[in-house]
Amino acid sequence: MAKDFAPWSAETAQGIKTDPVDSNITVRQEVVPAVNVGTISTLTGEWVGVPTSDEIFSAVTTHVNVANGAETLSPDTGQENHIDMTGYASLFIALKPTRGGDVRIDAVMGPDTNAFGNLTPVNAAAILKGDRSYASTGTGFQNLVSDTSETLTVDVWNIFMLTNTLNNQKNLQFKITNNSGDVSTIEFAYMRLV
Repeated sequence: MAKDFAPWSAETAQGIKTDPVDSNITVRQEVVPAVNVGTISTLTGEWVGVPTSDEIFSAVTTHVNVANGAETLSPDTGQENHIDMTGYASLFIALKPTRGGDVRIDAVMGPDTNAFGNLTPVNAAAILKGDRSYASTGTGFQNLVSDTSETLTVDVWNIFMLTNTLNNQKNLQFKITNNSGDVSTIEFAYMRLV
């Protein structure tokens, strides 16, 4: 503990006042850590935690024998059929094909079995559009992620980073089109970052 002058006693200490007041007060000096772990909604009373970055890749989905020109939607594990980016800014996606070559990668609206916020049905599998004025000189809504030709290396995880492009999307999937020239089994996984 440290000592400091009480506001009413500075004059007494200087001899201006002669009141018998102790001119020292005890000042609490300690550092107290604070951690924000979430809030309680005033509307619903429900706890809303603060998201943290995923530490591992999730929803590994295996699409077996995808024909050349065929499309898949990921994630689709049976238990997890979309990515909820609420509270997340960036995203890693990973693809592992059994045949090297080109794929098309589009960020699309997730299944119509999931609501977007409180809205349902959604336009399932439609390419997500938004304002990308920070990234281009165009006007109007543009495709958020539409990579028409990405070459993948066979039998390894090809990992891609999407920064601040799909942040806060609530019902997200990726449409992967096999353009490798032959049948390929394609695995998919993702990791979200705050």
